[in-house]
Amino acid sequence: MERVSARGATLEYEIRGAGEPVLLIHGALVADGLRPLVEQESLAAHYQLILYHRRGVAGSDGVPSPYTIEEQAADARALLGELGVERAHVAGHSYGAAIALQLAADAPDLVQSLASLESPLLMVPSAEQVALSMEPVGQRFASGDKDGAVDDFLTAMGGAGYREALDRLLPGAYEQAVKDSPTFFTVEFPALNDWGFNAEDATRIEAPVLRVLSERSIPWFVESEALLGEWLPNSERSIVSGSGHFLQMEDPAPVADSLATFYGRHPIGPSPSLPAD
Repeated sequence: MERVSARGATLEYEIRGAGEPVLLIHGALVADGLRPLVEQESLAAHYQLILYHRRGVAGSDGVPSPYTIEEQAADARALLGELGVERAHVAGHSYGAAIALQLAADAPDLVQSLASLESPLLMVPSAEQVALSMEPVGQRFASGDKDGAVDDFLTAMGGAGYREALDRLLPGAYEQAVKDSPTFFTVEFPALNDWGFNAEDATRIEAPVLRVLSERSIPWFVESEALLGEWLPNSERSIVSGSGHFLQMEDPAPVADSLATFYGRHPIGPSPSLPAD
């Protein structure tokens, strides 16, 4: 991957393809969780896909604590600025969807369209239950059992079968998740708990929005998608059948097709492309 300095930190990034730029913001723990989408023809043949690793993940610089979702969004904005991208489609999964929502609210001039894949909103009934269920997972991490804590968390989010898709599409991703687990458990999860994004913040989003939800998702993401639909009544909804929370790894083709169709309806217009790796 290439490296660029953004807001005082060195971030890893990679560019694939050519066309209108699409920034892909990965979720918690799985650094390359959106990489399977890059391999799909419907996106790769028509768009310039920008993958990057957030602070504290993989080979990017470490992250200070605390570090808010607003600061994560500022990093994404700075990255695009350093790459010379003035306007882009933005897609985020899970924790990355929170960052994408914040970015769209904070920088409406930058975000052409927003795709939120299973966003984790806090103002839904099941959010408190999820937080309570994470307490023993956090305790397991604090005891030194990083491997067990990562497995517990990913199982809670994606179900007991999450590992099959992860190992098949992203060999070594689980081991990287264990290495990156301090970032999630000590910085990112507390930041999500403090994230105050609400209906008023959503009114600042000017871009067209696609709400992507998996058919077998847990209540937290189902309720979050529904609430986001209330906050953004003109947004669109896409349901991916047969998949769980890690939909872009379990079945990337329909996710990529949904994004490509959405981008096709909301084009940026002619603009120069960055050179691909």
